[in-house]
Amino acid sequence: MSDLPASVRPPLELWIGVECTLNRVGETFLDQLVVNGHAERPGDLDLLAGLGARRIRYPVLWEQVAPESPDSLDWRWTDERLGRLRELDLTPIATLLHHGSGPHYTSLLDPEFPEKLAAYARQVAERYPWLRAYTPVNEPLTTARFSGLYGVWYPHHTSDASFVRALLNECRGTVLAMRAIREVQPDAELVQTDDLGKAHATPAMQAEADFQNERRWLAYDLLCGRVDEEHALWGYLLASGVTPEDLHWFRANPCPPDVIGVDYYVTSERFLDERRERYREHHRNATHADIEAVRIYHNTSGIEALLRETWERYRRPVAITEAHLDSTREEQLRWFETFWRAAERVRSQGADIRAVTSWAILGSFDWNRLHTGFHGHYEPGAFDVRSTTPRPTALAGLLCSRATGGAPHHPTLGSPGFWERPDRFHYSPLGTAPQGAVLGCTARPLLILGAGELGQAVVRLCQERGLAYRLLPPSALEVSGQGGALDLLRAERPWAVVNAAGYGHIDEAERHHHQFWQTHAVGLTAWARACAARGVELLTYSSDQVFAGEGQAPYEEHDRPSPINAYGRAKLEAERQVLAAHPGALIIRSSALFGSGTSEDPLVNTLRRLSAGGTVSLDQDHRFSPTYLPDLVHTSLDLLIDGEQGVWHLVNRGESTWAELAGTLAEAAGLPRHRVRPVPGRELGWVAPRPRYSALRSHRAQLLPSLEDALGRYLAGPAGSLSGWLDRSVS
Repeated sequence: MSDLPASVRPPLELWIGVECTLNRVGETFLDQLVVNGHAERPGDLDLLAGLGARRIRYPVLWEQVAPESPDSLDWRWTDERLGRLRELDLTPIATLLHHGSGPHYTSLLDPEFPEKLAAYARQVAERYPWLRAYTPVNEPLTTARFSGLYGVWYPHHTSDASFVRALLNECRGTVLAMRAIREVQPDAELVQTDDLGKAHATPAMQAEADFQNERRWLAYDLLCGRVDEEHALWGYLLASGVTPEDLHWFRANPCPPDVIGVDYYVTSERFLDERRERYREHHRNATHADIEAVRIYHNTSGIEALLRETWERYRRPVAITEAHLDSTREEQLRWFETFWRAAERVRSQGADIRAVTSWAILGSFDWNRLHTGFHGHYEPGAFDVRSTTPRPTALAGLLCSRATGGAPHHPTLGSPGFWERPDRFHYSPLGTAPQGAVLGCTARPLLILGAGELGQAVVRLCQERGLAYRLLPPSALEVSGQGGALDLLRAERPWAVVNAAGYGHIDEAERHHHQFWQTHAVGLTAWARACAARGVELLTYSSDQVFAGEGQAPYEEHDRPSPINAYGRAKLEAERQVLAAHPGALIIRSSALFGSGTSEDPLVNTLRRLSAGGTVSLDQDHRFSPTYLPDLVHTSLDLLIDGEQGVWHLVNRGESTWAELAGTLAEAAGLPRHRVRPVPGRELGWVAPRPRYSALRSHRAQLLPSLEDALGRYLAGPAGSLSGWLDRSVS
């Protein structure tokens, strides 16, 4: 296949993969399949098959099948799942270890680890003789680094000797496992994966970068029988405690991958700098700074160059076996498209690139903490598992297009990803800046209505996310009927309209109820009709004020609204009219907001007064769901990009009164809580009545993190939000 010209090779394939890490930290085995729910949802496989992928990287994990004894195996789960994949004609690549060190009766440093793994591999092959592709050990070099060199995973060693021994055990285990498998299934393929990045450096650190750039190939080199006395790392390996005989064994028993799997993340390329003082503490180690190259260096390689390097070094079929980004939805789309187009270009130059794998297809949990514990940080993939049934995101639609030979056309793809934009740098950039103009934006814009606190937040986060936008003033809602809105849509050519006007103006709506109704119910309905006529998506914000507040449990989307103030009545009528005019519209109900990063932020003003020695009187009667403005806007935009429709409740999990919330924050900020004076709402001069209880939750999916989590990020936010305003108040 490698020698066939590109014109007659099969087309580039879509593969997918389930994040299935089952690793050990101390005496605890951390199982991603349990946390993401896939362990209990066999129906996921039908959803995944609907994407049209040819292969799926799928777990047949040693720790799961034989956790207590090599002689006691429970095949029930794998029987069910592999059987269903076979029925669905979705070919599995069976993974036996995924960042694991094996069950508790072995480890990566166990001298018998290779033979134990091979014995398990034979049992898998005998039970499933139809399996044709295996990854006995996922990312052996990466796993050996994390377990033997960095001490992150079991057995938590931090030496070159342990790293090298773990890597040799993994690679020897892979050779023996494939030998055992092929005695049952002679045509079985080895799909060998590893994280393939690249180190860049200042001149003073170039020797270390050169070493790391040789080390990244080591697992592949061992399996291909390329490590001999002439190898660049021969001396390092011997100095780390292995013998020439250990290394000669791989020369005598080569097991070259049938497909070299390249895993690549935005953090895979690193920049090394001896000037530690230039960087934040978390980027420093004992001798130098080590930072994601994309945040400091112009001259990163990127996936395209690394694919070429891999092909030129081995001349064996290559696949991208993990493409995933923990980011906003449009950045996930741009990231995958970057990989697909890179693979196509390298194929067109003669390389045998087989596939691009959308990794973490069901998302993943807590990789931001290197999978050392589960704390609730979730990264969606093509499906979001926070719904009762995994919900397809916009990425799922893109994958379906690529699987069937089509080209995706999502409007956000017309803008560059953050890794290509000049605002990506956390520090003054090093290296050679690209010549010519910065990558342009050809995307159709979002049209944003309303320049208030919510509208400004939408603008700010569009800028941060690289989403093209055009901000119109609130008066745009007062255009003369549908014709005026249509004229603006023709002129601006947006792909979506976001209405953020008038949010939270409860007393204003009570004072000027007729005008508010005309603008925010009648005017918005005209925009909805115009959007429907032009095929433009619409996102608008509604409120917890549509409920009467007589209950004691949080309101869900299906609960009956019964507003008690003019604001709630106008919002409810707008919901009804918008959905009648534009059934595909997205309506977000939320609650009172904090975290705007401006002087209008109610909590900033409260805490500034407390820090100046004052006392603040706040409502103690009305319970609601305080919502962190960046969380609301980010998730709203994600849902809009996903093409979601209808009414969604988006709030941070939890409820409070204003007095309770300010008291909690005062304590966290080191300010006296007793200066927060809880009072009845009637003493605050409100014009409009408020529901006494208006907390929200969603039966569709609880997408926002907890209120506690949001408050922690609010307090620790960058200068310009809470901390910045407090600093200015006491300077």
